[in-house]
Amino acid sequence: MPTPARLHVAHALHEVFGEGGRVPDIWDRDLGEDAHLAQALLGLCLRRWGRLQAWVKPKLKDPDRGVPLGTRVALAMGLAQLAWLPGVSDHAAVNEAVELAASRDLGFVPHKGLVNALLRRAAKDRAALAAELEALPAALDRGPATERALKEALRPHHAEGELETLWARLQQPPRPDFRRLKGELPEGLVPVAGLPGCLCLDEGAPFPRPWLEASGGMVQDRSSQALLAYRWDRPVTRVMDACAAPGGKTTTLALRHPGAAITALEVHPRRAARLRQTLQQRGVEAQVIQADAAEWLEVCGTTFDLILLDAPCTGSGTLQKHPEWPWLKHDDLPRLTGLQRRLLAAAGDRLAPGGLLIYAVCSWLPEEGCSHREWLEQARPDLHPAAVWPAAMGAAQDTEGGATAVFRPHPLTWEGEGFQGFAVQRS
Repeated sequence: MPTPARLHVAHALHEVFGEGGRVPDIWDRDLGEDAHLAQALLGLCLRRWGRLQAWVKPKLKDPDRGVPLGTRVALAMGLAQLAWLPGVSDHAAVNEAVELAASRDLGFVPHKGLVNALLRRAAKDRAALAAELEALPAALDRGPATERALKEALRPHHAEGELETLWARLQQPPRPDFRRLKGELPEGLVPVAGLPGCLCLDEGAPFPRPWLEASGGMVQDRSSQALLAYRWDRPVTRVMDACAAPGGKTTTLALRHPGAAITALEVHPRRAARLRQTLQQRGVEAQVIQADAAEWLEVCGTTFDLILLDAPCTGSGTLQKHPEWPWLKHDDLPRLTGLQRRLLAAAGDRLAPGGLLIYAVCSWLPEEGCSHREWLEQARPDLHPAAVWPAAMGAAQDTEGGATAVFRPHPLTWEGEGFQGFAVQRS
């Protein structure tokens, strides 16, 4: 019987490659210390899936014949451990992959012998295996949607020739960033240069789980923190977070504008309930409304001095955090861009005179970001660009007078997620 860690990885890979779904947020729950092995193994399999399959194919009797998913998963997991996880023994890597292949739920029983033979042969020289896999083209690990996302990330900065450099950077597991909410900082958290309030783990420091569970702080991506470090000195009494779950940005808005009345919208009932619980634990006062943001904004009679619209999107900027993204179907862009435009129109109507609207998506695709800005300029002449971020947060053509109204940090030098956004003020 494979260990729980390997079973969890196999289930996650079947979810991605069999069902076309994302890796669930809680996929490694209850694994304890084994979660480290599971996380490393799943990351390697997803980030190197194309190369792992390419290595196997010419070694089959009939390379053009389709291979069952259970076989591909077992082989990928075994090869990844042999090539890149030196702490895993040959016996564990090979035998547990063979057991996975023999599983009626997760494997393909007739290929048990094939998996055993290929992995035993590979285990004879693990260094050579790693070298062979690394020598295969990196482009095998990404498809057309990923190629386009990378090009669009680099295009505003005139760095399209650095695609392979960006891809290599995104293959490194992301480092979490944090924000303190109250009390003393745990040992090992250090400030991030140039972004006040943002914290990261010092090299070798333990993950501060007890501190987070006690609501002393929260995990918040560097891009989210930089986005919300906008410069705005006008009075803010009513704040809207239009797509609020899981609550990090709502919390930051409350810290930025103490005393302001905050309304947080979330369409999914479970996420809305979790949002209420999270804000209560952090001592954040906000009215949480479970509703479709576009529908609610379109009929709401209230105006807001500040609206944050972190809209639903393709998530193309989360490639580093979600290495399954290159393997998912990406046919939802027309629906998402239509929803984003509807949300922007509704949010613009609810913005008070002199108020600030910040729009953002964790995507590099222009259709989800700056194309909306161009449309908004034509559709709403009462909404004007607001340069609320330092120039370093935008591309060179976006900056004027040391500030920018367009948020899109350079992906080769910025360590946060791939965010883009813009800010407008209503006249």
